[in-house]
Amino acid sequence: MQANEYKKIVEEKEMAEEMLLNKPLEKHTVKELKELALSLETIQGVSAMKKQELIDAIKTVKGIPLKKERDATVAGIPGVKRRIKELKVELAGLREQGSNVEATKMRKTISKLKKKTRRLARQLQ
Repeated sequence: MQANEYKKIVEEKEMAEEMLLNKPLEKHTVKELKELALSLETIQGVSAMKKQELIDAIKTVKGIPLKKERDATVAGIPGVKRRIKELKVELAGLREQGSNVEATKMRKTISKLKKKTRRLARQLQ
């Protein structure tokens, strides 16, 4: 009888490990997170926890960093925005000269830089 209980506990832990590896914790339901937290046994008060609390507790037990640390590239947002302003001044000059082909290239470059700043800003969240 004890062997069956032990086997069941081991299977639950293995299932929880598989669940953890299949998709990010944020994509799991609260019910799945509670099952996972209960299988870890080191987490107390699982039934009263909210989703974000469960995620943080599981990550702490598993040794997963809670938040992404700032990359060096994120500090580059002001530099990218500065470059966009410079290019806009150049773009205005090209338009005055009537150089439409060069102005189009410049506009596309500015667009790419704007996308880059949005991507970098998302990394902060």
